[in-house]
Amino acid sequence: NTLNDVIDMTDPSEKETLERVKGYSRKEILVISIASFILGTSCFMNEILENPLLAIYLILIVFMVIFYCFFKSIVIINHIILGISHIVLPWFMIKINAGDISMTFFPELNLSESLILASIICVAFIGQMVHEMIDGDSLSKLKPKTSRLIIWISCSISLFVAIISFVITKYLVFVPIVFFPFGIMYIFRRPGNKLLGRTSLKDTGILLGNLMLAYVFILILAS
Repeated sequence: NTLNDVIDMTDPSEKETLERVKGYSRKEILVISIASFILGTSCFMNEILENPLLAIYLILIVFMVIFYCFFKSIVIINHIILGISHIVLPWFMIKINAGDISMTFFPELNLSESLILASIICVAFIGQMVHEMIDGDSLSKLKPKTSRLIIWISCSISLFVAIISFVITKYLVFVPIVFFPFGIMYIFRRPGNKLLGRTSLKDTGILLGNLMLAYVFILILAS
């Protein structure tokens, strides 16, 4: 986030970013970004030294994050890169650190784990799209009908994955995920971007996402 702010600070149209970093220079925000990365990496440095494969995954994550920050105007591709760097690769690192390795490089995932991962990715994907429509980023630059079609297709895929996952696994974790696509499809039931600047809606989405995270965490502890 801080690296993204460093880049967005040069754009006068990024009013929300400029308001958030008001009083700070780009160098100061960059120092916070670098310090956050170093401190975060230090938390699991022993694991990286014991298993160099984790370092490779970490480098891939850093590269993808930097790529996203500089090229986030690329529609769809930027969402895929963000999902892989923020969800898939960290998940893989946790599995590899636990010793679940397959074919030397990849983690071993069972069907339930794969479905949970796919569902989380789908929800994050459509959530990021709403985020961009509010902030006026890449997806909002398309024609209203085009952006609405992309969002509806993504929501339909997310809904399908969540329902199929619940039918196969009977895990309750998939039940709330079904409601996210319905909510977003309702928001975009008509073409046009009336969400620009609706920070309250974005805050609501962040709150729901955190509640969903707490819900999943509780289910993990309960099991």
